[in-house]
Amino acid sequence: MNQKNPNPPYKRIATEEAWASDELIRLYRKEIEEKTIGDPGFQSLWGFFSGDSEKARAHNRRIQDLDDERLKDMDDSGIDIAVLSLTSPGVQIFDPATASSLSERFNDELAEGIARHPDRYVGLAAFSPLDPANAAKELERSVKKLGLRGGILNSHTLGTYLDDEQYWEVFEAAEALEVPIYLHPQTPSANMIEPFLKRGLDAAVYGFACETGLHALRLIVSGLFDRFPKLQIVLGHCGEALPYWLSRIDFMHGHISVSKRYPHVHPLKRKASEYLKENFHYTSSGVGWAPPVMFVRDVIGPDRMMYAMDYPWQFVPSEVGELEAMPIGEAGLKQFFEDNARALFKIGKS
Repeated sequence: MNQKNPNPPYKRIATEEAWASDELIRLYRKEIEEKTIGDPGFQSLWGFFSGDSEKARAHNRRIQDLDDERLKDMDDSGIDIAVLSLTSPGVQIFDPATASSLSERFNDELAEGIARHPDRYVGLAAFSPLDPANAAKELERSVKKLGLRGGILNSHTLGTYLDDEQYWEVFEAAEALEVPIYLHPQTPSANMIEPFLKRGLDAAVYGFACETGLHALRLIVSGLFDRFPKLQIVLGHCGEALPYWLSRIDFMHGHISVSKRYPHVHPLKRKASEYLKENFHYTSSGVGWAPPVMFVRDVIGPDRMMYAMDYPWQFVPSEVGELEAMPIGEAGLKQFFEDNARALFKIGKS
């Protein structure tokens, strides 16, 4: 096992770190008990983490904390700054009006926690994707008034994907504000999840990557980035496997887009892989293993790959040392752990 550098010449910034308000956890438990939404993925994931097992209790204690325990875990892991965001599925299981109201309260609460530790935290804003006008307004308020650094989109919203133009106001706002949207995983939608559930493949082991990679590709193929060419999206988990598919995506989409086989697929201004290289950034969340991290740096570019732990969902302090052993030199490590995150999330040096 590789040991982390006790005094590295850079700060370590973790860019996909989850937080949940106590109110949100209570609402999730209520939804689980009353089964008011038809989302088997939510029932599977939060049915367990809303329970009373030792693992669930420790997880929920950590995810709600913005003070002593989280800071100690960061210190013990060697993390200097965390980019915090409302945990998946965030407000996206509620009706649009309720979700918009909750997002305002949770963004305020997150900003208050950041204000208590401004040298340790920055944050991303939650919003209701199916309430596009209010989503854009809340992103703008959160960035301009609360000082948050972008938005968090927990992939599909009750089976709805944001490649539909009626939901694009929030992307327009993000481009205008020059802040990124983090496209974070969700469990597969009700229409997608059945083959995953029996063998426990619905969440982080595989389902997250399938669902979130699908959403990212839908955004690209829809022409979103031709409409908003400066928009930046962040993908965790080394890109939900998409960097490994660049050649095949280009080859197949290139043929499909001119075949008129699908009425909603048209030629784009650039190759699909170019959007993945120019409109997306990537983090190592949940992947404390050097080979895929180095692969993304190689095929996408070293200026678009950042460190993330995925705390507390995957809390593995030893991964810092494993990734610091990458043979990319001191400048490469500084870029990976610090510089890229500072540039994207506008994190100043104190």
